[in-house]
Amino acid sequence: MQTVTELAKHFNLSRTTILYYERIGLLTPKFRSDNGYRWYGENEVSRLASIVAYRAFGMSLADITPLLNQTSESSQPQLLKDQFYKLEQEINILRKQQEAIVVTLKEPGLLEEKMVTKQRWVEIMRASGFDDNDMKTWHKNFEAMEPEEHQKFLESLGINAAEISKIRAM
Repeated sequence: MQTVTELAKHFNLSRTTILYYERIGLLTPKFRSDNGYRWYGENEVSRLASIVAYRAFGMSLADITPLLNQTSESSQPQLLKDQFYKLEQEINILRKQQEAIVVTLKEPGLLEEKMVTKQRWVEIMRASGFDDNDMKTWHKNFEAMEPEEHQKFLESLGINAAEISKIRAM
């Protein structure tokens, strides 16, 4: 059994957060002692672990509640997929905002500072012991197994459409 303070330390949360979860009905202590202390057992610790995990996925408390209470019409995998696609949209919006800043500043190098480019990827592959044939084999396998993801990967390296077509045609 753990108190609010112990639970907060265990999950690196504030006491206020745990008390808020109680106030909204997301987490209830196993029991309260005569002196008002809240005590949490294994089930509550497990429930809080799930809450923390879902929050780490960026899910709202409103989306987490039906998952934990099993009152959702959608399944957990579907809700997680929905969250994945929502995050993908947010990432795309942020990338467009970055590109707009780069255009405004007229500094295209900003986008490449922390991005893996084609040149950097080739350097990484060579440092890993890949020669030209190994890299071709790697691309062929990637294309055969996940063609859409291969396309996205090549685009993420900043490779132009004509070169991507050549690589994918190998």
